Amino acid sequence: MHPRLLKTFLAVARSKSFTRAAQEVHLAQSSVSDQMQSLEVELGAVLFTRSKQGLGLTQAGETLVSYAEEMLALADEARGAVVAAAGHQAGLVTIGALETIAAITLPEWLSAFQSDHPDVSLQLKVAGSGDLLRKLDTGEIDLAFCFDQGGFDERFVRRAIATEPLIVAIHPQAKFMARELDLAGLASMEFLATEVGCAYRAMFDKAFADAGVPAPKPSAEVGSVGAIIRLVAAGAGIALVPRLAAAEALDRGEISEMSWPGSDRTVTLAMIWRRRRVQPPALRSLLTASIEHFAAVRSAGVRPRHAVSSPS
Repeated sequence: MHPRLLKTFLAVARSKSFTRAAQEVHLAQSSVSDQMQSLEVELGAVLFTRSKQGLGLTQAGETLVSYAEEMLALADEARGAVVAAAGHQAGLVTIGALETIAAITLPEWLSAFQSDHPDVSLQLKVAGSGDLLRKLDTGEIDLAFCFDQGGFDERFVRRAIATEPLIVAIHPQAKFMARELDLAGLASMEFLATEVGCAYRAMFDKAFADAGVPAPKPSAEVGSVGAIIRLVAAGAGIALVPRLAAAEALDRGEISEMSWPGSDRTVTLAMIWRRRRVQPPALRSLLTASIEHFAAVRSAGVRPRHAVSSPS
């Protein structure tokens, strides 16, 4: 079974659509159909069911999924091990990050890394948390930076690199009134929030749930946390966000803040990557540099940091 066929098969299995799978693997839909027919002929088994409800997996197809994932992961490991054994350090590392993290947390560090490692090429892709984890799962990115929403997948390594305080971003003229508000009072305010499925919306819903207060229905749902901060500055409402997302607007005096009065007052910024026995040299260099960089930031006392360990 050629890895190319297995990669296409997994794309179809995840998306339940030849059309969406074709977009994911950058092929024509007809090529995806031809590849899946070739794979079914090679295995002597039907892998997909077709009905009015759409495309599904047969029992044979379900069985192949875990083997395909393991085979592609092993092939990836083998390439990395051979490259490492040959002493090559050059390579491409594709990084995925939330918009805020990509704009604020990463630029200075990645610029310094590129200066120190000119043989390593970097790509930075901005996406939402769910899309980042999907891209990490499919191998479209090597490393993800996002706020940790919990859950455990033994295929991935998670390293906490920062703890960010939750704040309520408010218009500067509202700061005195806001200081008098408790959780119940806050719940009656007009909140701006991102859409359901976004990391920032998950923080919003979880923060109220952990505090034992029903989350209010947002007065508006906005696709970008940056746009939310600007709307707060314009007086359109208030927002519950990690302080990192509002730091620049706070520094400019465009908004004010009040501490989140709930029981869980922080969120964790994490790096996530696929667990391998041997990491590709370029990725390993970046992971090692991340240990040194974020440990140095922690030691400087800029923000509380979590302990870090060596890459695996």
